[in-house]
Amino acid sequence: MTATVDKLMRYPVKGLSGELLKSVKLEPGQGFPNDRLFGFARPNSGFDPNNPKPLPKTKFYMLARDAALALLHTAYNEKNGTLSMTAPEQTGQFDITTTEGKDAASRFLQSYLSLPDEETPQLYEASPHRFTDVSVVSTEMMNAVSIINLDSVRQFSNDIGEDVDPKRFRGNIHISGLQPFAELDWVDHEITIGSASFKIVKRTKRCPATEVNLSTGERDIKTPKRLQELYGHQDMGVYAEVLSGGVIAPGDALGT
Repeated sequence: MTATVDKLMRYPVKGLSGELLKSVKLEPGQGFPNDRLFGFARPNSGFDPNNPKPLPKTKFYMLARDAALALLHTAYNEKNGTLSMTAPEQTGQFDITTTEGKDAASRFLQSYLSLPDEETPQLYEASPHRFTDVSVVSTEMMNAVSIINLDSVRQFSNDIGEDVDPKRFRGNIHISGLQPFAELDWVDHEITIGSASFKIVKRTKRCPATEVNLSTGERDIKTPKRLQELYGHQDMGVYAEVLSGGVIAPGDALGT
């Protein structure tokens, strides 16, 4: 069986919902366009948009600590700079090219999470800085793309007797047609997808964000613990550096 791309996803706002893409144009050394460009920081995070430096993910609102974010749907329109936010009982659209729009979006999130005034989030952007979890490792890792082997997720689902949504793992590229966990052996090797090539640089260790059911907002599977118990590690997927650019799309073959 030939391994192929099943889905492409971007996550414009750190910790919030993903968006399906029909195709992606990749550039060497860069991540997915408009991926993790924004982040809702916690008060006193220390982030300076004029001098952006990577911060631990605990400085931001994200699923690992704020499970209710699973029920908040967001959509980013890069053409006009608007961020739409839809919660079960409220919705809003914000022009986040302006300070006023960013502040309004922050207040929306405060209201949705029922936060006191002193815990109001602050929406930041500092392009080309990306709010990736591994930005604290290096600039190269900040611009890495995340690859998920759907056959690994299926094997994990079978082994725990639960239906695990691959979207829990927030990958950019979903691949199907591989042996389960084959991707974990790719570190330091190169692969191709369509006309683009990649170097696999790191296995992706999973955190409590993956415990959250994206349909209910409840923590229902202790994902890192179950991975450790079953396989002796907490890894699902890998990070890859783009070596040569190109357009990739669902259906493209993977070469190893």
